Amino acid sequence: MAIARIWSCRADPKDPDAYPRHFRDKVLPELDTIPGFLGAMLMRRDLDGAIEYTVLTRWVSLDVIRRFTGRDVNAAVVHPDIAVALIDYDQTVTHSEIVEKVWSSR
Repeated sequence: MAIARIWSCRADPKDPDAYPRHFRDKVLPELDTIPGFLGAMLMRRDLDGAIEYTVLTRWVSLDVIRRFTGRDVNAAVVHPDIAVALIDYDQTVTHSEIVEKVWSSR
């Protein structure tokens, strides 16, 4: 069994690269140091004059996620340096058990 952790934030379209740059340069290197982290995806969509980014990370278990989050596994982890660059962000995350995973080999 693996766990998907899902979180979203909204950014100003005037600086559309700020969050993806932070994700690539700060978040992913930190996550890669945690045994049991299985991967991540960053998704983007235009939403009511903002850009919404959704992050989906995959983990071995909730116990492994706690190595990243600390005690409250449902709290969002948002670095202060990027929080000021966002319009707003979800304070909590969603966790779901991954029942099946299919990736195209193409």
